[in-house]
Amino acid sequence: MRPIRTLATLVAAAAVAVLTALPAQAAAAENYVALGDSYSAGTGTGSYYGDSGSCKRGQYAYPALWAATHAPASFKFVACSGAKTSDVLNNQIGALSATTSLVTVSVGGNDAGFVDVITTCTLGSDATCVNRVNQAKNYTNNTLPGLLDNVYAQIRNRAPSARVVVLGYPRMYQVPGSCSVGLSDTKRAAINSAADTLHTVVSGRAAARSFTYRDLRGSFSGHEICSSAWWLNSLSWPVEESYHPNRDGQRLGYLAQLNAVTG
Repeated sequence: MRPIRTLATLVAAAAVAVLTALPAQAAAAENYVALGDSYSAGTGTGSYYGDSGSCKRGQYAYPALWAATHAPASFKFVACSGAKTSDVLNNQIGALSATTSLVTVSVGGNDAGFVDVITTCTLGSDATCVNRVNQAKNYTNNTLPGLLDNVYAQIRNRAPSARVVVLGYPRMYQVPGSCSVGLSDTKRAAINSAADTLHTVVSGRAAARSFTYRDLRGSFSGHEICSSAWWLNSLSWPVEESYHPNRDGQRLGYLAQLNAVTG
């Protein structure tokens, strides 16, 4: 009986050795859906998919960059330039399903009137700019929370098992910075304060839903407009490219933040 027992022991040991030598089974590929506004679509990077039209989705946007390196099982890229919370609900959220395992979203800046804030601050006086920023901050503090709650609730309802990553917005300007022309430091600081208010509200509502929030202000620190290495466009042509992350901002800012929580 001893030879048989010895043989069985050797076979078992060999099996363990083979299994140990095999690579660990790869994690299941993600079913990824990218929702949101122009900061998720990639507006500002200068190259867009022909079929995305005015949504200006492109291959240099962080969702497309992430998909290119992670090979998800499925990838639905529905973020759109100019999107508000209502647009996400009406035009994008249908891309989610019970099989969705990863969702990214940036939304809220357009609801708060980002474009009008920039326009007012570009054309108006310091006082006019500060007043318009304060209006936007009031809206962000008092109206935006409910809108975000609705969006986040619908995301969770439609994708109950998904990991949801909410990405915020950077500050626009380094103050004081290297720019000798353009907006005054008063206007630049006011615009930055609007980004800080957005951060507080968006991060708070994401946390209330137990979503993962990524703060882009730190990532872009030292890379704002008027810094020595801009990750954001200033006034550009076409004009809708203005005040959006450029390719470095998408890759080194947004993508890096997404990679930090997805690997």
